[in-house]
This record gives sequence, C-alpha cells and structure tokens, in this order.
Amino acid sequence: MDNAVVESAPLVPAPPALAARWRALPGRTQLAALLGLAALAAIVVALVGGARDGEYRVLFAGLSQKDGGQVIERLAQMNVPYRFAEGAGGALMVPAARVHELRMKLAAAGLPSGGAGSAGGSSGYEVLDKSPFGQTQGQERMSMQRAIEGELVRSIQSLSPVQSARVHLALPQMNGFFREQQKPAASVVLNLQPGRALERSQVAGIVHLVSSSVPELAPKAVSVIDSNGTLLAGAGRGEGESEGLDSQQLAYRSEIEASLLKRVVALLEPVVGRDNVRASVSADIDFA
Repeated sequence: MDNAVVESAPLVPAPPALAARWRALPGRTQLAALLGLAALAAIVVALVGGARDGEYRVLFAGLSQKDGGQVIERLAQMNVPYRFAEGAGGALMVPAARVHELRMKLAAAGLPSGGAGSAGGSSGYEVLDKSPFGQTQGQERMSMQRAIEGELVRSIQSLSPVQSARVHLALPQMNGFFREQQKPAASVVLNLQPGRALERSQVAGIVHLVSSSVPELAPKAVSVIDSNGTLLAGAGRGEGESEGLDSQQLAYRSEIEASLLKRVVALLEPVVGRDNVRASVSADIDFA
C-alpha cells in the first residue's frame, strides 16, 4: 500500500536577528516586556472606551418632576443622549460640546418653566473650583455672580448670529430689609455678526434663560440691547414701540427688519469692504 505524502506549507520563520536578540534577553527582561505590552493594550482599550462615552456636563440641576419630564421629552425629540449624575441631586447631563446650544434651544421653548434656580445655577462652574478657602460671604456672592454671568455668556454666544456677549447682573443684598426693597435686574449686551439679526424667539429665549438663572428675577427686568444701542427686549421696548402688538406682529416686524438689514449690508459691503458695515434697522409698520 502506497503511503501518500502530503506536503505542508512552510512556516515563515521570524527574522533571525530579531529572534536571536529575543532569546538572548534574560527571562526577567522578557517578562517585563510582555507586561509592558499588556499594559499598553489596556491603556489603548481604556482610551477608546472613554472616547466612545464622551464627556458629559450638567445641563440642568434641581428640576421639578414636571420640568424634568418636559426637558427629557424635548431632548429625545432632538436625538440628544443624556444621563443623570450620581450624587448631584439628580442633575441632568448631556454631551459637553452641546450644553450651551441646548440651553438656548430649550430656553426658546420656555424650558425649564420652574423659574428661579432651574436653569443650571448649580452646574459647578469652573470659577467656583478656583475660589480659595476662607472667603468672606461677600466674596462668595461675587464669585457666584461671576460664575453665573460667565455661563450665561457662553450659552448666549452659542447662537450663530451672536459674535460676542456680555451679561451684567444687579443682585440685591441678601439681608432681609434690603431684599424686600430691591429686586434683581439684568442687562445683556450683544455684538452681532455683520449682517445678522436675532429672531424674536431667540431674544425671548435669552430673556428666559437669564431670568430663570437668578432667583426672583422677573423677565421684564431683563434688558437686551445690541452693540448699536438698539433695545431688543426690556421695559422700554414693551411699553413703547411694541405696545399693542401681538407675537405674530412682532415676529413679522423682526423678519422685515432682518431682511432690510441684509439688503443694506449687501449694498454697502462692496463699497466699504466686508465686515466694515455696522447698521441697524427699526421698522415702523402700520398693522391697522
């Protein structure tokens, strides 16, 4: 009986020089090298997992059950992932890169509606982390005020028409007598992108965001102006030129003003150069 001979594929040997060097290494050195490779692989796996999870930051803290349900429903509609922070009072967290954008979108929708303290006043702002120990009560209040102003500026600047923003809070003294006599107020100064204008819904969102970030701050006590001094929101606008106009009329007027502003900028930029035009339009429309 003939025996069949099966030829196996030759194995590819390791490079002689590399194999010789490896065999020449002491056993401890070989073990240390293998452990180092294993540790490197573990680090790579951890980094990949962390990148997949992403960084999350607090969107809102201390929400009521009603506000929390409405905010979560809106986040689900926008396909935004969220989670609840452990040990932070049930704070609602979202991807860090979208915090300020989402605050503005939710504020424009009137969320959260629970009033003072529900707009992320306890978000753990960075400026508070840098505050030294042993501060006086006045210094702590000033640090908190600056932290709130800074967070509001970041959120407002997430709007595409806004180039930069400043927020000034006028907070009353915390003792009983002055607190009864004074009420908080706020002013927002906007520097808009050339040729851009804010819609009424965006202005209303800014007002809601600011008023809901400070206890007892009424929306009518929030003034919003642009860098040209045009009053976009506040008591003067509400009692003056906006008196008697409903939301649809205000929205229509804002659309007209934005359209005219774009036309003015388009006409002047070829003459004076791009980004060299600063213009504002105030339309007086007869709705009778």
